[in-house]
Amino acid sequence: MMSDDNKFSRRSFLAGASGLALTAAAGFRFREPLILGTGSHRYECVHDWLTPPADMKFGDTHGLAQDSKGRIYLCHTVHSDSPSSNTVCVYDEKGKFITSWGDRFKGGAHGLDIRKEGKDEFLYHCDIAHHQVVKTKLDGSVVWEMGAPAESEKYKDGAPYTPTNVAFAPNGDFYVGDGYGSHWIHQYDIKGNYIRTFGGQGSAPGQVTQPHGLWLDNRGKEPILAVADRGNRRIQYFTLDGKHIKFVTDGMRQPCHFSIRNGEMLVPDLDSIVTILDQDNKVVAQLGDGFPSNLRDHPRSDFIPGKFIHPHDAIFLRNGDILVAEWVPIGRVTLLKKVR
Repeated sequence: MMSDDNKFSRRSFLAGASGLALTAAAGFRFREPLILGTGSHRYECVHDWLTPPADMKFGDTHGLAQDSKGRIYLCHTVHSDSPSSNTVCVYDEKGKFITSWGDRFKGGAHGLDIRKEGKDEFLYHCDIAHHQVVKTKLDGSVVWEMGAPAESEKYKDGAPYTPTNVAFAPNGDFYVGDGYGSHWIHQYDIKGNYIRTFGGQGSAPGQVTQPHGLWLDNRGKEPILAVADRGNRRIQYFTLDGKHIKFVTDGMRQPCHFSIRNGEMLVPDLDSIVTILDQDNKVVAQLGDGFPSNLRDHPRSDFIPGKFIHPHDAIFLRNGDILVAEWVPIGRVTLLKKVR
């Protein structure tokens, strides 16, 4: 007959073994959070926070935006094996898929920026396959579309025009970066009427090489235009009428675009890192450094947790979290959840 002590020991053993088995079976739920950054810039890294619906496969995940109601817009080029050809996916604030549209941008969905005009909000799309900027309502209804500005006289001899991103001025004007074409920056009024062109390929002050992303920086006394001068591995600042102000090179590798919140500037960098700059454009955080990366064409199983491959766009969400879209042909969208 088993003693009471032995019975207790057996029960303890079985309970412990059962607990270990349950823990092993659901081990992923108890994994330590993956934390990037230090101090006040610590984020939990959640890869594949946004995923496509069942009838879709992401292509290169290129652009991100969030509207005033918290809905998140993602554009991608569409994978060759995807049943659906829609390029714009819409999610709620918690990352739940709502709807998709925009098959016209298949292969070309690149820049995606949002602006409130009066009571309504509009999306500005840069289509690198069809060489257009397209303005739509939030449901995808087209307001207007435009190609290369003939008024600039920069394209009359067949020079290439491939717009990559748009920025918005306080007075309603907007700027288009011809990042993959002839390296010009074009300024228009709110109705799409041409104003001026500046930039042009080179490395001297006022010249740019691959002006990939643009953003209106309103952190100083006067608003100025920040340009991700990616080919020159720098940020270049211009006045709103296109005159050179200064360069920022601290921490820059291949800056792609920007997002600003509470005095900090977020810079997704194609060379495998996401950088945050303070009010004075000094580096305060560099997150997920995966450089040098050769994983662009690899399967997802080869991706390294906590390491970026090619960040292409990143935005501050309205709650302070960060969302990062990467230039990989099977797409990846990562949430950096602020540790509070």
